[in-house]
Amino acid sequence: MEDQQPKEYIVQFEKHAYGGESMGRLPDGRAVFAAYVLPGETASIEIIWEKKGFAKAVVKEILKSAPQRITPRCHHFGVCGGCSYQNLNYSDQLQVKHDLVVDQLERIGGFQNPPVKPVLASEQPFYYRNAIQFHMDAEGRLGFLAAGSSVVVPIQECFLPMEGIFGLWKQLDMEPFPGLQRVHLREGVEDDLMVVFESENYQDLPTMEIELPISAVHLSPAGSLVMAGDDHLVMQIQEKYFRVSAGSFFQVNNLQASVMVEKVLTYLSPFGGHLLELYCGVGLFTAFLADKYETITAVEVSESACADFAVNLDAYDHISLYMSAVEDVLPGLDVKADAVLVDPPRSGLERRALDAIAATQAKRVVYVSCDPATLARDAKRLAGNGYRLVEVTPLDMFPQTQHVECVALFIRDLSVK
Repeated sequence: MEDQQPKEYIVQFEKHAYGGESMGRLPDGRAVFAAYVLPGETASIEIIWEKKGFAKAVVKEILKSAPQRITPRCHHFGVCGGCSYQNLNYSDQLQVKHDLVVDQLERIGGFQNPPVKPVLASEQPFYYRNAIQFHMDAEGRLGFLAAGSSVVVPIQECFLPMEGIFGLWKQLDMEPFPGLQRVHLREGVEDDLMVVFESENYQDLPTMEIELPISAVHLSPAGSLVMAGDDHLVMQIQEKYFRVSAGSFFQVNNLQASVMVEKVLTYLSPFGGHLLELYCGVGLFTAFLADKYETITAVEVSESACADFAVNLDAYDHISLYMSAVEDVLPGLDVKADAVLVDPPRSGLERRALDAIAATQAKRVVYVSCDPATLARDAKRLAGNGYRLVEVTPLDMFPQTQHVECVALFIRDLSVK
């Protein structure tokens, strides 16, 4: 049987689509989606997979450019899957992200004219990340995954990490290590640096040569092993400091994390009574809310994040912390709350968790989201449980990329029992 010939077409693209792509139409009318091409552009494309109603493609050549296209700063753009919008001015990126949040709330959430505010811009469109994650190829070169692929693209430059991380990366001399899945680089206060090796093999350790006073930690199924320095960094947001262990999540853009905190505080006001905080992490929001509520019940599933939370909120005795998956512990807590704050992973809220949140009869729910699609889905479910979507504020936590964070405010309709 002869190999099937690649399906190639010339397509004019019409609009931005969710996931960093643009949408055009094939000759048969089906929608086709491709990355690194802009609305208004005509491109030669090759289909990489297709279904009855739509197809995915890669761009072979841009035949007609859109007037808003700019030259990407990074020469890896279009190959590396990290950035989606370096071919747009920053103000254009913000408008794209705003429109995509609106689109998700309309199409998935079913909201007409959803109350979406303008995107809060990042003060630094480049050099903003306090952490970056690499993969390693067979030759020991660090890189990122190609768009929509598990292929590692070796990287020589990247304009997203903070300066200290860039310097650390350039000094790393590593050999391929069996079972090594990821290499994380982090930067904390006073330029403290950490390298974290994430491996499926807990018997052997990677070797590393570097002439810097850094911390190094190996994470594996056996747990966390400190190879050099400390097992944590300290991060600063506004006037507060946070212990963040090697295995704990923390927001990667410090300046925007501060902006997000302020928006959460605005949406939760007026304060007082009982706060239920779900997916609390190391206590970023809790630290700014601890003095504003009589009692706080916090829930987090990560063991390392809970250990950090205990240190970061040690000064307070009116906060209860449960280490568990939210959907497992919340239905059994039977708590009443004046307000609920949720910051779930990209997958959003489990249905059991969402129903348990509604059962608290909280007057307001503030939802911090890293995925507009799951936010829209959960907003629809909250609306079905008697909560009105009052306002959504997108924040650009990840300039140059497809990702956008949102903070949403829901108010309980008192007429719904």
